[in-house]
Amino acid sequence: MKALTWHGTHDVRVDTVPDPQIQDPGDAILKVTATAICGSDLHLYNGLMPAMEAGDVLGHEFMGEVVEVGKDVRNLKKGDRVVVPFTISCGHCFFCDKRLYSLCETSIPGGQAEYVRVPHADVGPLKVHSDLKDEQLLFLSDIYPTGYMAAANCDISAGDTVAVWGCGPVGQFAIRSAWMLGAGRVIAIDRVPERLALAEKQSQAEVINFENDDPYQRLMEMTRGYGPDSCI
Repeated sequence: MKALTWHGTHDVRVDTVPDPQIQDPGDAILKVTATAICGSDLHLYNGLMPAMEAGDVLGHEFMGEVVEVGKDVRNLKKGDRVVVPFTISCGHCFFCDKRLYSLCETSIPGGQAEYVRVPHADVGPLKVHSDLKDEQLLFLSDIYPTGYMAAANCDISAGDTVAVWGCGPVGQFAIRSAWMLGAGRVIAIDRVPERLALAEKQSQAEVINFENDDPYQRLMEMTRGYGPDSCI
């Protein structure tokens, strides 16, 4: 199969690599139907992760169709459409028992590939019961939960004014999540015109371009001197 592989700093390639196989009874094999590049992939691309080895397959945001399951998998079957969370968690280690799933040390070859092996397939994958397109559902693998958690960590109360600093993809989801959690106003801060335009037009946020205005001063003016109640 074809997969995107890491070979060193600033050196990624599309290689032919072995097809994944069932290695454990709890594994599932997915045919990848959609995958994405995350901003954190830049840490790998820039050589900032010392554990990387030449040939490692990249990608932690992906979804697809189940083509094979191990004998112990109960929640999935061949043909299921699933989104795979970016954390591959075993579900029963010290950290997973504390619901700190992102700290599980299990790892796999990535999803920027034609097929991928998903261990502990009964723990993480989200079965899709919808006719939404891959391009809509793929956000559930990483970027939407990241933005939502940022908003949730602010403990937003109904009517709060929330300032979101940074309007990249995660920031856009944080803006939408702040509205979902009851914010009365959302103010988006960035310097990239396209990002600010998206925040304003698609997410109904008020915007501050910090290259044109001092964000602290503008926030004071926009909130009548009291500042935002929450800030992401």
